[in-house]
Amino acid sequence: MPHKVDAIVLCGGAGLRIRSVTGTAPKALASIGDRPFLEILLSQLQRQGFRDIILAVGYQRDLIRAHFRDRVFGLNLRYSIESWPMGTGGALRNAVDLVESDAVLVMNGDSYTDADLVAFARDYQEAKSDIAILVVPADGRVDCGLVSVDNRSKVFGFKEKQSEYGGQYVNAGIYMVTKHILSDISSGAQMSLETDLFPRWLAEGKYLRAFIHPGECIDIGTPERYQRAQLTLANAEVGGTHPGQSAKERESSNLGDCRLHRWDE
Repeated sequence: MPHKVDAIVLCGGAGLRIRSVTGTAPKALASIGDRPFLEILLSQLQRQGFRDIILAVGYQRDLIRAHFRDRVFGLNLRYSIESWPMGTGGALRNAVDLVESDAVLVMNGDSYTDADLVAFARDYQEAKSDIAILVVPADGRVDCGLVSVDNRSKVFGFKEKQSEYGGQYVNAGIYMVTKHILSDISSGAQMSLETDLFPRWLAEGKYLRAFIHPGECIDIGTPERYQRAQLTLANAEVGGTHPGQSAKERESSNLGDCRLHRWDE
């Protein structure tokens, strides 16, 4: 039998770097047009067939919960509470007990990429990788997490110089990983998924695979990027099309529940 895929959205950040333009609101509630940024991500997940979402919340978590409650766009929402800043890795370990699926989609709550998340999840399963990272072309950017990828889409390094054996891409902050691997993270520790766990897993010999999306990653990490996101995302329709989406992509994204087969099927 096929089984569903849960999603975790990491939205515990305080958004200190953009506080000059957003005030004291949590980053997840930073306004894009007349709606919060997190609403755009939840709409994307709903469009692509995901149904059960875990919000990893920390700063101003009561505001986030009051806004979205336990259900929005037909999504079932559960909340993983961080009592103190745990980093992206610590937040995932904290949320793992709420995960009901064997594999889970992870999204940073402060960036948007208009990728086919169902195709990403399927590629992860078919390749039988331990961890998958959705990446976009670097296009000369050096102000973000860079991933070195070989010609077989295997990740072999982070923040490294261009290699003759592959290319360098930007980490779009969207991942696939098994619940088992997340459960092995030390409980109660503060750590970064990107700078602590990814390099460690690579050194341990785990298979990290890149899924290359030809588009771009839009984040709201600085006032300048937040302003650009306003211009790019403000007209995206909730529950409808999104920037740059073709007719073919609109058709393929309407896939119903996102489900994967078990590894042994």
